[in-house]
Amino acid sequence: MGPVSADLPVIDLASPDIAAATKSIRKALVDYGFLYVINHGIDDATMKSVYAESKKFFEQSMEEKMALEKNSSHRGYIRPDFEGFEADAGGKGDLLECFHIGSGKSQDVNQWPSAERFPSWKETMEKYYDCAMATSKKIMSLIALSLDLDAEFFQPDGSETILRPIHYSGNAMESKYGSDHGANAHTDYGMLTLLSTDGTPGLQICRDKDARPQLWEDVHHIQGALVVNIGDLLERWTNNVYRSTLHRVLMVGKERYSVAFFVWPSPDTMVTCIESCCSEANPPRYPPIRSDEYLEQRLTSTYKYK
Repeated sequence: MGPVSADLPVIDLASPDIAAATKSIRKALVDYGFLYVINHGIDDATMKSVYAESKKFFEQSMEEKMALEKNSSHRGYIRPDFEGFEADAGGKGDLLECFHIGSGKSQDVNQWPSAERFPSWKETMEKYYDCAMATSKKIMSLIALSLDLDAEFFQPDGSETILRPIHYSGNAMESKYGSDHGANAHTDYGMLTLLSTDGTPGLQICRDKDARPQLWEDVHHIQGALVVNIGDLLERWTNNVYRSTLHRVLMVGKERYSVAFFVWPSPDTMVTCIESCCSEANPPRYPPIRSDEYLEQRLTSTYKYK
């Protein structure tokens, strides 16, 4: 039997009923760790522009793309087979290629394609970034309210945020590993992820990562919606009350483009168990840690050359 479909909640960010939205987002993050948002504020024209610029960049030769290879600050182009060393793939890399554009204190280390060849690239990516950040703030406000916190508790100003256009070739044979995974099974390690896709299927989630065999559920495309999930840092912050869910992207024999936006707290944020998530019966599972220390640990373990 093939994968079942994940019946993820849909949250309307334009709804005036904040209490209902807060209740829905709490249930979604307890049960799934994933949800959809609609009326998110990123208009169709901006979405089309970012996909057009992304496609234009990834259509270049490998030599041209590697001229902007990821630097020591994790900004720039990342080739296929470079990422992802998850256990289920036996140490194989992912079949995706992507480009990292950062924000916050590391903005000056971003790499940009030639303005002569890509005159609209930087402006397009920065506009999408601004829209995605505004959307993230709305979602993080609802998450804060769902945890009995002030709505501004998680505001990610000054954070280490990454905008990541992604391309999957659709052809597993291009990989020296012959894997059918565009992105191997993994959890995100930040606070929040927003994902836009071109509608090509392949994204799946596994709600119980310890189950054997694992049950994978398809996350279907909803036109005009973004897919949202939380990462390991927020799971840690909530003492495992909210779920950072295992997910992967399967190759389906078709090219796939997507745009991910990863949000972390400000680098100096001390991540300590949220009061509403711990009690005498359920004490904190993790010691406090600074956000930047946690992020650096995870980045270092993920981005290793073979």
